[in-house]
Amino acid sequence: MSELLLGDEAVGLAAIDAGISGMFSYPGTPATEIFEFVEARTRGSDTVVARWSPNEKVAYEEALGMSFAGRRALVSMKHVGLNVAADPFMNSALTGAHGALVLAVADDPGMHSSQNEQDSRIYGDFASVPMFEPSNQQEAYDMTREAFEMSERFGLPVLLRLVTRLAHSRAQVQTSAPAEPKDLGKAENTNDWTLLPVNARRRYRRLIDMQPKLKDYSEHSTFNRLELSGPKGIIASGIGYNYVREVVGADSSYSILKIGAYPVPLRKIRDLLNHCEDILCVEDGHAYIETQVNGLFGVPGKAIRGKRNDHIRMDGELSAQSVRAALGVEPLPSIEPMNDLPSRPPRLCEGCSHSDTFKAMLEAVDRHESHIMFSDIGCYTLGALPPYNAVHSCVDMGASISMSLGAAKAGRHPILCTIGDSTFIHSGMTGLIGAVHEDANMTVFILDNATVGMTGGQDIFATGEDLLKIIRGLGVNEDHLVVMKPMAKHHQENVAMIRREIDHRGLSVIVACRPCIQVTRKLAAAKKGKTSKRQNVETSKRRNVETSK
Repeated sequence: MSELLLGDEAVGLAAIDAGISGMFSYPGTPATEIFEFVEARTRGSDTVVARWSPNEKVAYEEALGMSFAGRRALVSMKHVGLNVAADPFMNSALTGAHGALVLAVADDPGMHSSQNEQDSRIYGDFASVPMFEPSNQQEAYDMTREAFEMSERFGLPVLLRLVTRLAHSRAQVQTSAPAEPKDLGKAENTNDWTLLPVNARRRYRRLIDMQPKLKDYSEHSTFNRLELSGPKGIIASGIGYNYVREVVGADSSYSILKIGAYPVPLRKIRDLLNHCEDILCVEDGHAYIETQVNGLFGVPGKAIRGKRNDHIRMDGELSAQSVRAALGVEPLPSIEPMNDLPSRPPRLCEGCSHSDTFKAMLEAVDRHESHIMFSDIGCYTLGALPPYNAVHSCVDMGASISMSLGAAKAGRHPILCTIGDSTFIHSGMTGLIGAVHEDANMTVFILDNATVGMTGGQDIFATGEDLLKIIRGLGVNEDHLVVMKPMAKHHQENVAMIRREIDHRGLSVIVACRPCIQVTRKLAAAKKGKTSKRQNVETSKRRNVETSK
């Protein structure tokens, strides 16, 4: 059987076919579609639980708990999400897995929708766990199936690394027979999961002792393939292998080592080095393989080229053109850009509630030249652009409140910050607890648009009164917890209210509450569709009655 699938969807389908019992995630481009595919395919199922989590750390811990219970689990996130989940991920390398545990991470070279270009292979190497890196959608499926088997074989979590171009492109994928959901039952020695020093030392020794077995697996993996031919050598990993094949074709002057399974296959690399004097490393992301091959001082008598010596750009997304340039092949003809077209930078949607919030904020602080506006990860980050220019920082999820507290402690005034409802639940609450404790002189705007807007409108854990209950529970003074309706008709009263809270020398929290315009439109369309369907059914019934007469 075959299906036309995104790389993300191929991972999701493989996980279902591998017999998972749970899928856990927090939305983040380019990984969001992994969860959405699994949730859609298993909706109504009594064998697979698919649920969004408050953040990536929680998602990983939920998946780890399912693994400890003897069931297979998939957890997915984007690369910066792994920063959030790093604590349980690193420690799970010591606890190990019981039921298979696979972590699918989608990296974003070129920063299409991210703050940085970090490479998740560094995390996998740091944790000393096995990794897979597919070069196409078929391998995304096959490697995911293999990752579940490998996780149970070695008793370790396994990391699967995707990149944007693979995650968000489609190809035909041949699937294999699905497996029945597994239940390994309770493990024999649950002390392995309690990382007291006496256990942690023993488990770390186990992880170290396992490395030769993992390296041996990698050397014999079918996902690592050495083709010795001509004197010019190429090491290509992941999607980079596709670009190499596109450029090189059947040219026999090249010897190529394809790497898709890690640890890096040292013997295969040594065989390539013995055969070739000149090696080009092609990888989308950091110079991970190239650095391992080169070491600190290079390989005597060999030219190892790649990102570290600028034969391929260190930053940005890999492409066939960049590979052509690195190999000294003539670039393909390209269409001249139309430079006279008007610029179309990203912008908030027409009718977005954030627009009215920023307009009110800006007017409210116009009397203060030294104001600082911190912000967070979400649609509202676009407030950094004209016509608002209302965002002075955006660093990581939940940072706006904590950074505001730091600035307030430095004596600056006024300090304002904006954070979305989902980001607040993700990692903003702990920062607010600190601000409450200090009664910090700052004004926090929690933008409650009732959805995770930036990644497509996913459900959130708290909105409206439920969100207000959480804020009150964190200790915010009721006298300075204000609900604001961000609408043009309320503009002047909103400006006056914001000015009052700025003048209050202590903590104020303003909840700007209005549903996302896109979600509102989708709900209206769905309601209209249901009404039309009902009307069609009633019309059909009337016709049947008239016909029978």
